[in-house]
Amino acid sequence: MGNDRSCDVLVIGSGAGGLATAITAKKSGLSVIVIEKEPVYGGTTAFSGGVLWIPGNRHGKANAPDDSIDAARTYMQEETGNFYDTESVEAFLDAGPKMLDWFEAETEVQFVPTLYPDYHPAVPGGVDIGRSVLAAPFDTSGLGKDLKRLRPPLSTITFMGMMFNSSNADIKHFFNATKSLTSFAYVARRLAAHAVEVARYGRGVQVTSGNALAARLAKSCLDLGIPILTETAALRLIREGDRVTGAEVPDGVIHAARGVVLACGGYSNDLARRAGIYPHLKAGKEHFSPVPGGNSGDGIRLGEEAGGAFAAEFPQPSAWMPVSRVPGKGLFPHLLDRYKPGIIAVLSNGRRFTNESESYHDVGAAMSASGEAAAWLVADHRAIRRYGLGHAKPAPMPLWLWTRSGYLRTGRTPAELARACGIDPAAFEATLEAYNRGAAEGRDDAFHRGGTSFNRYLADPENRPNPCVAPLDRGPFYAVRLEMGDLGTFDGLKTTVEGQVLTPGGAAIPGLYAVGNDRRSIMGGNYPGAGITLGPAMTFGWITGRHLAGIETGAKA
Repeated sequence: MGNDRSCDVLVIGSGAGGLATAITAKKSGLSVIVIEKEPVYGGTTAFSGGVLWIPGNRHGKANAPDDSIDAARTYMQEETGNFYDTESVEAFLDAGPKMLDWFEAETEVQFVPTLYPDYHPAVPGGVDIGRSVLAAPFDTSGLGKDLKRLRPPLSTITFMGMMFNSSNADIKHFFNATKSLTSFAYVARRLAAHAVEVARYGRGVQVTSGNALAARLAKSCLDLGIPILTETAALRLIREGDRVTGAEVPDGVIHAARGVVLACGGYSNDLARRAGIYPHLKAGKEHFSPVPGGNSGDGIRLGEEAGGAFAAEFPQPSAWMPVSRVPGKGLFPHLLDRYKPGIIAVLSNGRRFTNESESYHDVGAAMSASGEAAAWLVADHRAIRRYGLGHAKPAPMPLWLWTRSGYLRTGRTPAELARACGIDPAAFEATLEAYNRGAAEGRDDAFHRGGTSFNRYLADPENRPNPCVAPLDRGPFYAVRLEMGDLGTFDGLKTTVEGQVLTPGGAAIPGLYAVGNDRRSIMGGNYPGAGITLGPAMTFGWITGRHLAGIETGAKA
């Protein structure tokens, strides 16, 4: 039929989970083909922060020599509660560090340590540092002609298409360019180098974060001779008896002797499926996902058509991310601003509803639970000029760029701002008065902001005594509307530890596997730390790739 091809392993999807599986299988002696329905490869990984949560990794041991796998196990038990999956967690804790070492020794994939605390470091087993690693920056010019097929980073978090280094020092130079000759010279060099890259390659090639991870994985695939076939959708799975043996694609069939791996990124943009699962959508509210539009549930649909079991079981079915809509540009994920002093979030009733310095997932869950599934992030003049607010950049960028478009609302007084946003003015003024009383002394009497190492990690260490807390008392005042978004789904196909898709009765479907967000998360609908999606995605991709090659995996590896 048409252009029929054969391989040992067919991987459907080109994010971290799929590419990790492909590389592992190929290095273990199997032939592999990767297909991707979109014109670019990299999946959600290319938009992400590129962080992996891997307890016991060698990079973290220098910063956290007292951490242990026993502590990580306790933390996972606390965080996942009734959804704790002993067998899968044990495999992840055992294989995670081995996976990391293997990729660094065998491929272009390299990592650097981070100082990230766990998101709930005060929970038993939580730590203040050491479990998260970050993809090392990468020069994507090495991809050659395949550079043009790498998914670019999310445009709303770049500056003129340029990615910032993950270090605070890099960002501070840009913030201080008009105040320091050293910073001005640094910024001038960066901009000049970026201009040369754009002129030569059509885009910046010095990438960081998830774009670096996607590029490193793709470079490793391509160097191994693994084809990444973009604009090649899996239309349906091919079966011989009970066994999945390949997939139909637009120009023929790809036969897979060992197995087909579903790695399509979950169902964030499967509008019908998420409408019946997300609590705020079922309540009639809205949702705006910044993940790629191609993450439309294809893998889960294919898995179900083959008899696989999917169940929406988690109270929080997705990794929530508060976003704002930037006119003419897209969605902005609020990763950094919420932690800064002089910035708070309120509902339309004028009241705060959560600790704004908790993780994006926790703040999103609180937004959903509020009944509004939306909020207003508010800053005074001092805070917005120092830190920015959402897509609005700090000084020296002029704020009229965002007030004129309506992205930012503003008012000379708190009451005037409240009226501009549709917030209850009297309640908002009362909220500010109560907040400012404690904030003047570095306290958050309502939600104890700054009380954990994670709260403080992304705040402003120069703001004392509390890096997360400062009064909002210098007008004019500004606000941006937060709405519900996500970084990816937690619900997925049920699998064995090795990734074999299971039927509702618990039987493995021969020849069918799932990795990444197509596979049910081991985190139980919680978000314990930076990189809890990519860490398991690559670890279980490694386990699945080895299993396909007949190598012992998991806790036996």
